[in-house]
Amino acid sequence: MANIPLSDGEWKLMNQLWGKSPATITQLTERLAPETGWTKHTIITMLSRLEKKGAVAHRENGRAKEFWPVLDQADACRRETRSFLDRLYGGSLGLMVSTLVGTEALTPDDVEELEELLQGAKEAKRHDESQ
Repeated sequence: MANIPLSDGEWKLMNQLWGKSPATITQLTERLAPETGWTKHTIITMLSRLEKKGAVAHRENGRAKEFWPVLDQADACRRETRSFLDRLYGGSLGLMVSTLVGTEALTPDDVEELEELLQGAKEAKRHDESQ
């Protein structure tokens, strides 16, 4: 798993690339401008920074450069989640969930989804232990 930290803005750009790539600078500017107001020059700067980090790569395609993600989305999400848990909750998933439950931030659908996830984790653990 690559340990490539991403800023909030870099997450926005990476999400665009994970969603649809390869993409040109013009395409990324068109997709991100309504939400961010970023200009072509901002996108170029961010892509350059992401390329130096090893998160994206590009190829020349005529006059345009096409960019695609090198960093795996699932790996990036796992690393960011672990970092978040460590910073805010001392690495305790239970403390985070307890905080969410205590603030009534969970909807009934959220609770049902968590129950299903926990049940699936229990079943997977039983399966692993029986082998």
